[in-house]
Amino acid sequence: MLNLSLFRPRRAWLVAGLVSAALLAPLAARATPALVIEVDSGKVLLAEDATKPWYPASVTKLMTAYVTFKAIRAGRLTPETLITVSDFATTQKPSKMGFKAGTQVTVDNALKMMLVKSANDIAVVLAEGVSGNLPAFIDEMNATAAELGMTGTHYANPNGLPDPAQVSTARDLAILSRAIFLNFPEQADLFRIPAIKIGPAVIRSYNKLIDRYPGADGMKTGFICASGFNLVASATRGNRHLLVVVLGTESGKARTEQAALLLERGFQQSGNVFGSLAPSVDSLRNESGPPTDMREQVCGGKRKNTASEADDDSGPAPTGYVAAGMARLDGTVTGASLLQKLPPSMPPVEVFVGPFPSAEALAAAYPPPPAPKKPVAKKPAGKKGPTTAVIDTGNPDAAPTTEAAGGAPQAVAPEAAPKPKPKPKPKPATAQAQPGAKPATKPAAKPAAKPAPGPGAAPANLAVPPPPQ
Repeated sequence: MLNLSLFRPRRAWLVAGLVSAALLAPLAARATPALVIEVDSGKVLLAEDATKPWYPASVTKLMTAYVTFKAIRAGRLTPETLITVSDFATTQKPSKMGFKAGTQVTVDNALKMMLVKSANDIAVVLAEGVSGNLPAFIDEMNATAAELGMTGTHYANPNGLPDPAQVSTARDLAILSRAIFLNFPEQADLFRIPAIKIGPAVIRSYNKLIDRYPGADGMKTGFICASGFNLVASATRGNRHLLVVVLGTESGKARTEQAALLLERGFQQSGNVFGSLAPSVDSLRNESGPPTDMREQVCGGKRKNTASEADDDSGPAPTGYVAAGMARLDGTVTGASLLQKLPPSMPPVEVFVGPFPSAEALAAAYPPPPAPKKPVAKKPAGKKGPTTAVIDTGNPDAAPTTEAAGGAPQAVAPEAAPKPKPKPKPKPATAQAQPGAKPATKPAAKPAAKPAPGPGAAPANLAVPPPPQ
């Protein structure tokens, strides 16, 4: 019988004699949570900081989906039930589908949009459609978390957008993900969709393990500045089904590669290597305290984006990360080396608005594009604004023009182009010049002025591009 009090929750789970001290060094260097479990047994293969409070970000949508599945099974609604985009749903920050208020989607299509696109507006649409209003749905989320034993989790919204009260742990997220597979196996395919197609547009999943890591079959990514890049991933090989949770990496690329490496080490070891000593995910004990805030590391300095999951290529690739208890792979193996371009597991899944596909309904679902900006009228004489001179170097005789801020090139006002000084005219030959004195001159007649370009005329070659359309 394993005495759990012998293990400290913030250190990796170890089995004596299986792991050398050399393998622990790279693992200890990680400051963010990681967890690998078997789905069927719930046994823990690795847990590093798995009980540490963390912001879940869009991994929250796993609970939104779970509560929706419960409502379908209870007969409160069906996958074909139409639910409506509310005014509040349209105010959610990206990622989002961007439908205007009043648009209707089926529950099935909403789930696909939420899980593949990670659409924050659609998460709200589902919440309001399932429970009637947002507070009631959040209550259901928290009640379900309590039922599942997610003791370190509290929800404040259905999509994971920043909220200091929205908190979970790697342990709790693994318990939730495992419950989805065990309690709702008929819904498992929703989490492995590589892309959705809406009209002519194809939207790819942010889970970059799908169709790149052999056996990957779900689940969900998440990102806000405070959480860093999160991922719950599932993979199956033969009769083994593993779940990995990676939280708080500094790029989407890092979370993908770390998850691939942890899954690979889980598959490489024998399922019986821990035997009866392996702890279960439920036996881990969550820690108290505030969640770690990754804002400075992830969004400080160069990166300023928030609530976006589209970053899969930034940041350095991890090298040589070795998981405790998974020593059969060489320590120099990286997650990047485990990823490949696999044949598509399925074509993009079509989604639509309304009860059936309709190009007219889809076009009506989006707000009209903003009206094109009107050209700025020529400023009245006497009112000067900031201007930039534009000179046509291909025509030295052309008059300079100016480009007012945000407007089209305009002719320079007469006072902006000074007239040339009159040339001196020599005195008659009979005049006696004094030594050192310049000859007196009479003003010559002004040369005929060239016609100035008319209003709105532009030079042949603009040094400054015209304003955008």
